Amino acid sequence: MLFAAVVATAVAVVTVAYPVVSNQKNAATAGKSRTTDQDAAAGAGILPSQRPTTKPTKPATTQPPGTASKPPTVVPSKKPKPSDPTGKPTVPEPTATGKPVVVPGKGSAGPAYAGACDGVAIKPGQNAQSVVNSKPAGTTFCFTAGLHRIGQTIRPKANQTIASDERAVLTGSVPLTGWARSGAAWVTRGALPSAYGKAGQCEDNKANICSLREQVYLGGAHLPRVGSVAAVKSGTFYADYATNAIYVGSNPAGKAVEMARTATAIESNQPGVTVRGLTVEHFASPAQAGALVSGPGWKVKANEVRWNKSVGLMLVKANNARIERNLVHHNGQLGLGQYNSLKADVTSNVISQNNTDGFWIADWESGGMKSTRSSGTVSGNLIQANKGVGMWADVADDGRVISGNKIVSNAADGIRYEISRNGTIENNTITGNGFGTGRGSGTSLWDGGGINVNTSSNVTVRNNVVSGNVNGISIQSRTRGDGPWGKYLLRNVRVTGNSVQMTGGTQATGMVQNSGAEVPAGQLVFSGNRYQLDQLAAQRFARFGTKLTAQGWRAAGHDTAGSFATN
Repeated sequence: MLFAAVVATAVAVVTVAYPVVSNQKNAATAGKSRTTDQDAAAGAGILPSQRPTTKPTKPATTQPPGTASKPPTVVPSKKPKPSDPTGKPTVPEPTATGKPVVVPGKGSAGPAYAGACDGVAIKPGQNAQSVVNSKPAGTTFCFTAGLHRIGQTIRPKANQTIASDERAVLTGSVPLTGWARSGAAWVTRGALPSAYGKAGQCEDNKANICSLREQVYLGGAHLPRVGSVAAVKSGTFYADYATNAIYVGSNPAGKAVEMARTATAIESNQPGVTVRGLTVEHFASPAQAGALVSGPGWKVKANEVRWNKSVGLMLVKANNARIERNLVHHNGQLGLGQYNSLKADVTSNVISQNNTDGFWIADWESGGMKSTRSSGTVSGNLIQANKGVGMWADVADDGRVISGNKIVSNAADGIRYEISRNGTIENNTITGNGFGTGRGSGTSLWDGGGINVNTSSNVTVRNNVVSGNVNGISIQSRTRGDGPWGKYLLRNVRVTGNSVQMTGGTQATGMVQNSGAEVPAGQLVFSGNRYQLDQLAAQRFARFGTKLTAQGWRAAGHDTAGSFATN
């Protein structure tokens, strides 16, 4: 059924009143490890001695994801099929079949695509930082095949290259030995650091286990942490700082047991460094800190960053950095973080299945990628199945472009643009996001959707495909205080040319505001969008406390040149 493009102005607005919400969300900023890059997102465990030594042939590249075109004059009567009847996206999960992980539009990602390394060799057992210190700026270092235990952060000099073409693994873990039976568990002593303060906000905000830094791996499997000896069961561990004891619930006999200990693999404020072809795993950084930390003008390419305690790959004061074709997965808090880094581009990466350690899903720094006080382009990435927001620009991002990504099955918003300005969100495919059920999650427009613009100014949302999310496009005006440009306000937001599917549950598109957050007339424009609905009489739209049908949405002045279709 087609909702006519021209509706008489005399049509009555169909409305249902509901209260304006005055509260606002917080504004604070067992799988396997040691997989090959092809197995990354599936989490299949392959120990170093079992890794293939041959390098795969580079596959043909794939085409970029499709983009939404301008609204047609005739809307097809047959509904597209972006998702199955369960609401799950049809975009396939990367699998452990040996096939490369494909990035939209840019071929494949991971160490297999790093290219050759010709330079000073660093072999397993050597102190990598000592070798780096011994050579001048501009030197290339090549990690040889095998497992490199990093007990001291590698700090490159200007224009140095830290690389491998032999699938070298840099690990921040230490072996745990000397196990003894202790009741129903097994215990070893003496490996823990001194007790330290907790940081971060956890999904379980009573036990706050996510804030502790150590991870334990038994036979390559990441063990979830529990809060007491009594809670230890098969496949879990507990760390007792008072007695310096680690308990596991599975028999460690005959298996390698390791604990993340070193905080950071590579970090430096020197410019022009290249990091490529490495696997970085098992680093025990605190919340909001990274296992691999980029500086200004760095190029971080074709690495695999996995199973680290907090942020996998972090940009700090990393102006003009280039982050390309990396696999960033199964990190404890966040896949990729960007802080105070201007014109830094994140392109053609696979960022998947992050927040393994239970950080707050709905409204803290967990999930795929988050940036603050930064700018640059996020393009051509696959951001998938993260327990949090897919791509989150928050707190004074300025001039951010989010373009041409596939953002699929993340537990919170697909894209969240919050208390920032001058953003462009275009040509993305955003499917199956926002169905987390943890603390603070929900289904209203206050809880977000495929795209969420929150108290930001000068934002364009155009030509995206938004389907099967908890909501379509949510525009929020909240009282959020002041930032570097003055008071944070929702101003000049334009939503045009998008294809939005809303056919189930409480899905909606529209805007909400809390008390004191004024939005002057003409500041929010919905124009030329295409909507796929279950029925035209369904109230799939909302305008500042009033639910609307398609007819009412248009009568209120939105999408007068748009289209609305059903089966």
